[in-house]
Amino acid sequence: MELRIVNPRREYAPPSFLEPPPTGYLHLAAAVEPARGRTPFPGGGTRKAALLNRLKVLTAELEQLDTVRKATVFRAVLLPPAPAAAAHPARFDVVVLVEAASTDVLDEIRSSEPYQRMVADVTEVASDTHEMAANCLRYLGDVDKSRQGLFLFNYFAAEDAEVATRLWEHLAGWYVTETGLDNSTLLAPIGPADYVFVNHARWDTGLLGFAAKQFSKSSFRSYVLANLRANDTTAMPILYRKV
Repeated sequence: MELRIVNPRREYAPPSFLEPPPTGYLHLAAAVEPARGRTPFPGGGTRKAALLNRLKVLTAELEQLDTVRKATVFRAVLLPPAPAAAAHPARFDVVVLVEAASTDVLDEIRSSEPYQRMVADVTEVASDTHEMAANCLRYLGDVDKSRQGLFLFNYFAAEDAEVATRLWEHLAGWYVTETGLDNSTLLAPIGPADYVFVNHARWDTGLLGFAAKQFSKSSFRSYVLANLRANDTTAMPILYRKV
């Protein structure tokens, strides 16, 4: 399959990417109290609150390991309905992202007691989970998790991973130009996975500010959505806050 760019514009050309870091990633996502029906807002009951508290304790324990650089817990604040055609709809209202010194130590971290307890706690309460070991495929800049922001995990499904990657580069050009995006790590799975990659990024804005930057622009529909359709690629974006 060849990449097809419809309605091309020079200002949306792929940005200049940086050399990807050697970081290894463990992405653990769970649907605990996801949004129901057509509402985009996930639930916030006591079951989820208890899980988030446990995950905060366990990520602190993980960060004591020499192999772990950072472990962060996220809760979804906006969870749009996933496309009906998606083989594994992304409905994850809780995410843990573990950043390791390299991909070589991911199996060691996975077998550690804090991580094993984390997986058990998530599995016990979640209706759906997704676990992925990954490296960084494309790098626009570091996703700063030292402070609060509006964080994105965008789950992409496609038949052709190479075409989807090249398409994402063009879509990144749109987000840089139209939303001021200056950071992103494109997480590519190591081994079989339900998604060809997961894009992780952040903005220093609130939900309304982000929505205004994205949905008020006609080019979001004529360029972003149109090119996803033209290249048989499904994007399932979810917005989060750091816990």
